[in-house]
Amino acid sequence: MAESAPLDPTSTDAWRALLGTADGFEPDLRGWFAAEPDRAERYTFQAADLTVDLSKNLVTDEILAQLLQLAEDAGVAERYRAMISGEHINVTENRAVLHTALRRPDGGTADGEGLEPPAGFVVDGADIDAEVHGTLDKVYAFADRVRSGEWTGVTGKRIATVVNIGIGGSDLGPVMVYEALKPYVQAGLAVRFVSNIDPSDIYEKTADLDPETTLFIVASKTFGTLETLTNARLARQWLWERLTASGAIDDSDEARTGAVAKHFVAVSTALDKVAAFGIDPENAFGFWDWVGGRYSVDSAIGTSVAIAIGPDGFRDFLAGFHAIDEHMRTTPLERNVPVLMGMLNVWYSNFLGAQSHAVLPYAQYLHRFPAYLQQLTMESNGKSVRWDGSPVTTDTGEIFWGEPGTNGQHAFYQLIHQGTRLIPADFIAVANPAHGLRDQVGDGAAVAPGADVHALFLANFFAQTKALAFGKTAEEVRAEGTAEAVVPARVFSGNRPTTSILAPALTPSVVGQLIALYEHIVFTEGTIWGIDSFDQWGVELGKQLALQIAPAVDGDQAALEEQDSSTKSLIAKYLSLRSS
Repeated sequence: MAESAPLDPTSTDAWRALLGTADGFEPDLRGWFAAEPDRAERYTFQAADLTVDLSKNLVTDEILAQLLQLAEDAGVAERYRAMISGEHINVTENRAVLHTALRRPDGGTADGEGLEPPAGFVVDGADIDAEVHGTLDKVYAFADRVRSGEWTGVTGKRIATVVNIGIGGSDLGPVMVYEALKPYVQAGLAVRFVSNIDPSDIYEKTADLDPETTLFIVASKTFGTLETLTNARLARQWLWERLTASGAIDDSDEARTGAVAKHFVAVSTALDKVAAFGIDPENAFGFWDWVGGRYSVDSAIGTSVAIAIGPDGFRDFLAGFHAIDEHMRTTPLERNVPVLMGMLNVWYSNFLGAQSHAVLPYAQYLHRFPAYLQQLTMESNGKSVRWDGSPVTTDTGEIFWGEPGTNGQHAFYQLIHQGTRLIPADFIAVANPAHGLRDQVGDGAAVAPGADVHALFLANFFAQTKALAFGKTAEEVRAEGTAEAVVPARVFSGNRPTTSILAPALTPSVVGQLIALYEHIVFTEGTIWGIDSFDQWGVELGKQLALQIAPAVDGDQAALEEQDSSTKSLIAKYLSLRSS
């Protein structure tokens, strides 16, 4: 299946039906809710711990049926089964796509049928279960050593700060999850993250650290990523300088090598390069070419998270992923939450002209989640050719963006409420906060003494989706006594689509569930569009050119002369500013 030409979705009856529905489409959420007392109930679904309310989306039963027919025609369920079974659906790299195998329970099966232990799950000659759980066991054992104080720095002091050095999926996933799960981090431990090659990044992240209690994790599959390896060398240089300056080690090569062995570990499969850097290959944790960086936080790439929240917390994190994987695998399309959300995104993008999608977590600990989703969604589905190399026949991808509420309310919600652009938005909240604080004083008006601040916070969550859905008419504005000249400015059109996602609490499992939910939304959209959501050739060209241009930026006149006029002019200006 993976090698066959994808279906052209525009050739299907379902696509033509959706085009007809979209022509002259006039949504009426007020009218629909009035006419359908059970609308909220019918359009609310459960996926593991996530309650997902789709009722405020711009869909009717007819539209939903047409979207589900399109998903059926495109073979979403069949392609998902092909993916989890190990078929090479990443065709441009001829690879299996098995991120779901990273979180399958030990001794589980790929599809619930016919792969019982002890045979295991074998793909391309490798026992996937054995390799995944062998690596996890190694990560867990190391995490326990750091957490217990058994692993120490070169002077015998226990580790207090872990610095993860990576970029892209080797950074965005771990930092997002660490921030989301801070209440679960062991006391006395902290994790920092370095990704940008801008030297200010690593300088700021290490400036106040004690080298004797700092552990670096260098995350690079090939141990050749320019940004990561540059930062790793800077970190090694910082370690040597600080330890020798304090007298903790002498300046001999032997002492330096010993220090690196105690203060650096790697997430990489390039053991020769790891050893050449000075890291003991025994302290390198591997992963596989069948997992892309943006899908890898549940692999050894999450070692920093496993150290922070502990092996039991990380197991719970993986269980959350698996719960949504199973929901995706076993739930009929009409109740399958990732499929429904993915198809709604197709409806908005391909038929109603939406170009961006807001993700608005009403949970401060999820403040990095929109940034994480930017890579997951846009690196996966930002494609203009299909998996057989032919041009796409539809628009693909969405611009994902967002900030936590209520910050966003005082920044960009104006555009969502009253602007001219259609911006579907996902609102995410948890019922039970990590810190249930009360305002004991209040303000004498809106906030009563003793008010539950989380309840006040979630009142905004509920109010925003209500306001976006139902708006405010001119008559309602006038009834408030508003001067006629101001009435148009205070009218809200409503019919602004939102999805509400509510979880009991922000546990490791729930964070895993949220990530897997969006992974499978991306998968659904990519299947409809017929694209390979698992390669990322678009990131390569700029990296190649940067290496070619680097000599010119360093002052090589011959290399400078080879550049186009704009690049040459900019580099020349940079060099003049730098020298001055």
